[in-house]
Amino acid sequence: MEILSDPSTLSALITALAVAGAAIGFLAGLFGVGGGAISVPIFYEIFGVLGYKPEVAMPLAVGTSLAVIVPTSISSARGHYLKGAVDMALLRIWAVPVLIGVLVGAAIARYADPAVFQAVFIGVAGLNAVKLLTGGKGWRLRDELPERGVLSIYGALIGLVSSLMGIGGGAVSNLAMTLHGVPIHRAVSTAAGVGVLIAIPGTIGYMLAGAGRPDLPPDAIGFVSLATFALTIPTSLLTTRLGVSLAHSLSRRMLETAFGVFLLLVCSRFVWGIVS
Repeated sequence: MEILSDPSTLSALITALAVAGAAIGFLAGLFGVGGGAISVPIFYEIFGVLGYKPEVAMPLAVGTSLAVIVPTSISSARGHYLKGAVDMALLRIWAVPVLIGVLVGAAIARYADPAVFQAVFIGVAGLNAVKLLTGGKGWRLRDELPERGVLSIYGALIGLVSSLMGIGGGAVSNLAMTLHGVPIHRAVSTAAGVGVLIAIPGTIGYMLAGAGRPDLPPDAIGFVSLATFALTIPTSLLTTRLGVSLAHSLSRRMLETAFGVFLLLVCSRFVWGIVS
């Protein structure tokens, strides 16, 4: 592609991906998210610069984001697990339902309009941002997690929505847990584990969903760009531990506010893209 023959443009793209990787890793550790809330809009912009149409750029950004989330979520989950803050019993309940939801989302991705991905992203992340920034007052369904059957339904919905958003499920699972009285630090830590459950099958699903499309980049396997993945991962793994350490040093209110502001900024970016 002509744009890649310009050394200055190529250098700028590589730098942008390296910086994005650092931000993804840091956010993965800090908020228990896979970093998709920042990687999806950044990847979408980069694929647009490279000349790919929105119907290709958006699912490609989502699928590549899920691939990047695999190593960052594993690193983040391990860090939180070593601090004893991950609810392993809940992760075991969610394992199969989350997988089902992710695969359904990946199947939808093959045919959905780009606006579907953006609308889901704005709706879920925006709702969570408002909850976090208001301190969660009045935002509680009950003081404990529901029975196993309801939790399984939650798991399937978390997998479906996260797959469409291209995130590791941190924002969605965090919302579900805190609505049922789970403390923010435990919710963030457990959400990191959810990222592992979502990212691996999600990546495979998006690879299969885009298989055989002639309008994809030459480096892509389905809706996953291998070049983008390779350029993003090194810096993301370097910064994940920093995020984990900071998360456990912040107060509950500080962590909620920081997460809420972050989600609101990302929502604003997608709203601007739709209306402009």
